Amino acid sequence: MGGANATGLTIGAIAAHAQESNGNIAQNSDEQTNIRVYQVAAPAVVSVQAERGSGSGSIIDPGGLVLTSAHVVRNSKKVTVILSDKRKIPGQVIASTRNPDLALIRLQNPGNLPSLSIGSSSQIQVGQRAFAIGNPFGRFAGTLTTGIVSRIDSDRKLIQTDAALNPGNSGGPLLNSKGELIGVNTSIYTAANRDGNIGLGFAITADTVKEFIQAAQQGRITSSTATPAAKTLRLNGIALNESLGSGDEVLSDGSLFKIYQFQGRAGQRVTIEMRSTDIDPYLVLFDPTGDKIAEDDDSAGKKDARIDATLPANGTYTLYANSYEVGESGKFNLTAKTNESNQSDRPTLTAFNNRSGILLQRNGRLGTGSRVLAKDGSLFETFSFSGVAGQVVKITLSSGDFHPYVAVFSPDRKLLNENNGLPDRKNAALTVQLPQTGTYQVIANAYDRRGRGNYSLIVKRVR
Repeated sequence: MGGANATGLTIGAIAAHAQESNGNIAQNSDEQTNIRVYQVAAPAVVSVQAERGSGSGSIIDPGGLVLTSAHVVRNSKKVTVILSDKRKIPGQVIASTRNPDLALIRLQNPGNLPSLSIGSSSQIQVGQRAFAIGNPFGRFAGTLTTGIVSRIDSDRKLIQTDAALNPGNSGGPLLNSKGELIGVNTSIYTAANRDGNIGLGFAITADTVKEFIQAAQQGRITSSTATPAAKTLRLNGIALNESLGSGDEVLSDGSLFKIYQFQGRAGQRVTIEMRSTDIDPYLVLFDPTGDKIAEDDDSAGKKDARIDATLPANGTYTLYANSYEVGESGKFNLTAKTNESNQSDRPTLTAFNNRSGILLQRNGRLGTGSRVLAKDGSLFETFSFSGVAGQVVKITLSSGDFHPYVAVFSPDRKLLNENNGLPDRKNAALTVQLPQTGTYQVIANAYDRRGRGNYSLIVKRVR
């Protein structure tokens, strides 16, 4: 996600510019590194003003996604974000957790912004240089401090640094010499009766940050400080006539959703449909452990959504009734049915006895509204299909607009196979024997972050 700054200058270009400045800037490599990191990263560092305090943050997506600390935005839904160029933009807190102490803010109509790329925790070494940019004490926005990585706390997934951190730095980035975010500054250790820095600052590691962002994008983390209230959805019950509006929960992409729960049994087949003439419905289903097992956009025809799934366990299932597009609101109809004619809890092959053998077929488009893979910024969409142990299926993702990448995951969320579409870069195909009965996930992905356009996805039974 992100990576380029607003001016489009590379690190090398900035360094060259520094060397050509007639001695007015840096004359040694350490100073040049300081200047280079600041010029690369500072445009993407912001100040965050919430109801009960202020802190710092990092723009991690050019479309206006800001990463900060949860305690900075505590109990706030709306905040004001001040950019490095002094512009003030309203923002909405869309995801927040106390552990780890992280939050995401979605800016309103920000335009194309500079952003930071996120590094890897595996590359962090004790002794390497560390840089912090933030708004200490809420008064000194854009302050750069430098130091080293003093210690890595693997148990708490924290980086200790002696780069000066003070109140107001919370939520800002800890950077490496490439200008990559390697941590989110979260706390300092102070002596009694002192508020300032004594050389012991702590930042949440980059890999923890990536896990948080992914969970937020999948809807597993929302802006609520408490678990959002869920409505009861009854299988084979009366259809629910509902609506999405300003008072509902918000996912990390800015779309609205409502939460429903129902009791399910292992092996039970359920069909859930969401229909609307006001919005583009989108459904996401989570199992009793909180793992996503299915999601769908248009399977019910037109823009209506439908999930057909075999439930993997006994317990309480959670359903998100979501709008596919950001900002959509309006009425929708929700139904959930189960096939009770089969007295056994074991699924049957009936659902797959179609002559074509096609288990899933989708025509879609990667672009606005698609999800973003945190590790490389590429776009992707997820689909589900029901499979039976021993079946062999062929999965094909084709596109004339981008280089496709396809992957398939088992019902227990293990990667079964993937294909990068080489050598023709138009078709990514794989064949796999299904190890168990249940709901499988297929990821329709672009090979790189530039991938945009139309695609066709087919999952077909081979035998």
